[in-house]
Amino acid sequence: MTIHQQGVGRIKGRIHIICGHYGCGKTNLALNLALSLRSQGETVTVADLDIVNPYFRTADFKEVLEKKGIRVISPHSAGTTIDAPQINAEIFSIFDRPEGHVVIDVGGDDAGAAALGRFKRQIEAAGGCEMLYVVNHYRKLVETPEEAVSLLREVEAASRLKASGIVNNSHLSSLTTPDDILAALPYAQEAAREAGLPLVMTTAPRALCGDLAGKVENLYPVDILVQPPWAENK
Repeated sequence: MTIHQQGVGRIKGRIHIICGHYGCGKTNLALNLALSLRSQGETVTVADLDIVNPYFRTADFKEVLEKKGIRVISPHSAGTTIDAPQINAEIFSIFDRPEGHVVIDVGGDDAGAAALGRFKRQIEAAGGCEMLYVVNHYRKLVETPEEAVSLLREVEAASRLKASGIVNNSHLSSLTTPDDILAALPYAQEAAREAGLPLVMTTAPRALCGDLAGKVENLYPVDILVQPPWAENK
């Protein structure tokens, strides 16, 4: 089993919710999880519930995902210049179909998580979910474990769901080094302790994983699929 598969093997259940602070890397993680599950032969649906931030949404990767055989449910306004909060009614179908995995990309902070709260009853009826809270030591407003856990409680209150695990996604975009990831480990471990949750995995760009092998528990390599607009044409 590869390191990548080990990371996916640590997620549980059928419905996987990815939440966290704006810019923590939720969408990139959601894309990687979906693609990895699909590569293992799983049936996968990605639901984009980010109706707050019109940028860096899983819906922007709909064509890429669908070519891999992944079903995508996105807001009606995705791919347009319309910035209006809309939830696609098709999302209700993910609770009626018991087969396959569902990866839900939730909007940032408590404002984004509020959209998730309306599906609490359906999620529970479908057998519950795994809600992974993504932390990034290098993002403003969540630079300390206390700040990260405080935001987590706001997300839980808004969504009316409880997180089941922490994902350490600490990075500095394209400038990330192995030392940056190692330096953020105590932060993520303390945040997990304060939240009373397991540290499910620590992500790292795939190119850095050779230097981190044996130094980071539950290392999960990710491909950097979400790029800032200014990097797209490089």
